Amino acid sequence: MAFGVFIHRSDSIYDDSPAERYQFPSQYLRRVEACIDDWVIYYEPSKVTETRGYFAIARVQQVIPDPGTSGMYLAVIEPGSYLDFANPVPFNGSNGPVERGVLNEQGRISGRAQSAVRPLSLEDFNRICALGFAENVPLLPRRDDDVRPLDLNEEQAPFRFDQQRDRVSLTVSRILRDRIFRRIVLRAYDERCAITGLKLINGMGRAEVAAAHIRPVEANGPDIVSNGIALSGTAHWMFDRGLISLADDLEILISRQTNDRESVRSVVNKTGHALEPRRPLDRPHPHFLKWHREHCFKQ
Repeated sequence: MAFGVFIHRSDSIYDDSPAERYQFPSQYLRRVEACIDDWVIYYEPSKVTETRGYFAIARVQQVIPDPGTSGMYLAVIEPGSYLDFANPVPFNGSNGPVERGVLNEQGRISGRAQSAVRPLSLEDFNRICALGFAENVPLLPRRDDDVRPLDLNEEQAPFRFDQQRDRVSLTVSRILRDRIFRRIVLRAYDERCAITGLKLINGMGRAEVAAAHIRPVEANGPDIVSNGIALSGTAHWMFDRGLISLADDLEILISRQTNDRESVRSVVNKTGHALEPRRPLDRPHPHFLKWHREHCFKQ
């Protein structure tokens, strides 16, 4: 078992869904198999416009032949393990590449940096994760008791390192996941409710908006920004109870079972569509929207 780096592009020709699967050719089979039951870091190349650099972690559950494409394989991601970094980590830090394993003996970037799948040392993994999960400038939640300083030495810290084992065990707590998910979703929507269009900040400087999962965690919904949407309190309540939902084009759907449809319509922003994130890749994915319409929305 070993850590690894998976290169992923939002415009990839491969059938990737980072929170669920990673498609790759047979040439990388041994490298990916080495990561089974261990963690990988996703990396978006610098050639991609507005690249996120190292942007997420996930755990590889198994590797299977791709049933739809001959000669291709799928790394199946362990459900619930995927997590976007709170801060995308650029390839180059103040002291050069943060992934030191791509350097050759002369200290220059080697051809390994071009490999779509490559092994990652423990030291590089720790370094990238520390930067990705740093919360030096936290996005304050609505509730004071949700705020908790990050301390990598505490028992409930985001990483727990078990030195008694041959490999390092990483545990990401639900508390940390919720905090990071809120950060990335509110950042994507500029802290504005996608349904009402309102951006309200309370007297303590906290955004009066929540990060809602489209497909809930309890239903194996991943902590990925495309499974999230920023909603104010009333909109969040209606969305969770299936009184409103979204079409694939983000048209706001109002349930016929709503007792006061006109009042609901009055709080919807005048476009009748949910506001979209600035980055297209942060947009709610049709896969999750379909789940919400089929399993939650009261049509």
